[in-house]
Amino acid sequence: MPTPHQPVSPAVARQQQELRERLPFDDTQGFDDATRGLIGTAEPCVIRDADGRVVWDNDSYAFLADDAPDTVNPSLWRQSRLVAEQGLFEVVPGIYQVRGFDLSNITFVEGETGVVVIDPLISTETAAAALQLYREHRGARPVTGVIYTHSHVDHFGGVKGVTSQEDVDAGRVPVLAPEGFVEHAVAENVYAGTAMSRRAGYMYGAALARGPQGQVGAGLGQTTSTGTVTMIRPTLDVTTTGQEEVVDGVRIVFQMAPDSEAPSEMLFYFPDHRALCAAEDATHTLHNLLTLRGAVVRDPNSWAKYLTETVDLFGDDLEVVFASHHWPTWGHDRAVGFLENQRDLYAYLHDQTVRMLNQGLTGPEIAETIELPPALEHAWNARGYYGSVSHNVKAIYQRYLGWFDGNPAHLWEHPPVERARRYVALGGGADAVVAVARSAYDDGDFRWAAELANHVVFAEPDHAAGREVLADTYEQLGYGSENGTWRNFYLSGATELREGPFGTPTQTAAPDVIANLTPEMLFDALAVQVDGPRAWDERLTIDVVLTGSGDRYRVRLAHGVLTYSRAEQREDADVTLTTTREKLPVLAAGGLSAETLTAAGFDVTGDAAVVGRLAAVLDPGDPDFAIVTP
Repeated sequence: MPTPHQPVSPAVARQQQELRERLPFDDTQGFDDATRGLIGTAEPCVIRDADGRVVWDNDSYAFLADDAPDTVNPSLWRQSRLVAEQGLFEVVPGIYQVRGFDLSNITFVEGETGVVVIDPLISTETAAAALQLYREHRGARPVTGVIYTHSHVDHFGGVKGVTSQEDVDAGRVPVLAPEGFVEHAVAENVYAGTAMSRRAGYMYGAALARGPQGQVGAGLGQTTSTGTVTMIRPTLDVTTTGQEEVVDGVRIVFQMAPDSEAPSEMLFYFPDHRALCAAEDATHTLHNLLTLRGAVVRDPNSWAKYLTETVDLFGDDLEVVFASHHWPTWGHDRAVGFLENQRDLYAYLHDQTVRMLNQGLTGPEIAETIELPPALEHAWNARGYYGSVSHNVKAIYQRYLGWFDGNPAHLWEHPPVERARRYVALGGGADAVVAVARSAYDDGDFRWAAELANHVVFAEPDHAAGREVLADTYEQLGYGSENGTWRNFYLSGATELREGPFGTPTQTAAPDVIANLTPEMLFDALAVQVDGPRAWDERLTIDVVLTGSGDRYRVRLAHGVLTYSRAEQREDADVTLTTTREKLPVLAAGGLSAETLTAAGFDVTGDAAVVGRLAAVLDPGDPDFAIVTP
């Protein structure tokens, strides 16, 4: 049976009340904007896959209509109420959004003969449901174009719910994306995809129960859908700021923003509508500079400069800003002010962090010291619902100086389990440390309680009292978090301590994503799966020949390392695999053997057993690896 939730502690309840008194909760502009232009809703807003499995349930957030309880930070509760608004909304005549159908928004721009789709969500099921809602109210217009704003899965994964590979291949539906889109979209979801997806399960709380003591949202959106992830390669790369394209009669002017919120990202302006799509570079929250699921640290300095460029390029005529998340901002002055506010937020965090690190402060010290100016502190769109000042400042420090803070004591620390055992011994044993942790919990010092109890659990994973106090502590930290992803991480940790692992709700390394690996990326994806020690003594060579292009690759395994080359080779390979570019991703699909390759249409010549020898040293990762236990 699930362990009952603990009541909110007096310390957290006091914190919530202090926040109610400090922030401008009487400002209701956000609620006016989030509901403006509503045309129709989905009743019920529950989306299922072909087998009847629920992949999205926005109705599960109906409890947000009530006042915020003390078990939820009141600022996060406000944000979640806004984000949970669902339905088809008019941005301006000719531009419509469906919101509340997934983590992200899907936008429909009406053209001369059909509709251009921007960012088709995570799953085919949610994207198809959004298109259906649009057509119910705006007519059965065909999809005549697709635009991906950037390379994260919540902006392309549902593409086959709105169009087909056949229509794209036939030239009926162009697909536009920023330069580098495929490389970054595929690499992020495949190379470290197992670890990112597992951690994303914590970050978005997709496996948590909804409710005032459970998941209430993720700040950027409510959570991730869990349907079918797909991908269609772009047919037109946008490469230059100022590039103008016309899709189904719709004029679009693009602005490149690489290495901002995503390594491949762009904003774009609709001059005939005086409307800007800000992608994910300006939303109603402080965004992540280092997402908690894990990624490369983003560049806040460039991010801020792009937003200055946005205002310079489009600010004179701008009347509305809409984005891939949240709700639009209308009116010239408000729209420009919103962009400038977001710009100043990232610039301030960057500049002040660099100033303080040059004074010798470390990342955690800067995170505890930095204060936002009042104009940003009291702006709802600058609150840390998704990114936080704390973890973003640490990310900036990491970007400039790396993980090492310069203190020699931190250069060669014991790994977590060995450190934990020594701390527990120092504290007089597990029972004694638990007693101190429980005392810290009772005093409302949850950060200290978490550190102590975490040492107990890593030193003695089966220590029941240690797991109990750690779970209770995580729960209180979650109750107090304004940041949606922090809340989800804390409550996910408590859930796994009490009930066991819940796995990975959304797998982004989907077949369509793997199918878009280039040969070089595919070999890299195999290389990071090689179990080095197990492969130390293995020596083998494989030639991969692609019919049609005639490309030939020599893949070599030696010294526990898989490498590849396109150079002409003097000696024959142990085995040669001949196939088409389209079938090559079978190599990364698991179950690698000569038999499976032959069945998939590969021509296998030479020593077929070599394929099995390679497969024997591959370790594809664990989608259910431990996080809050060793």
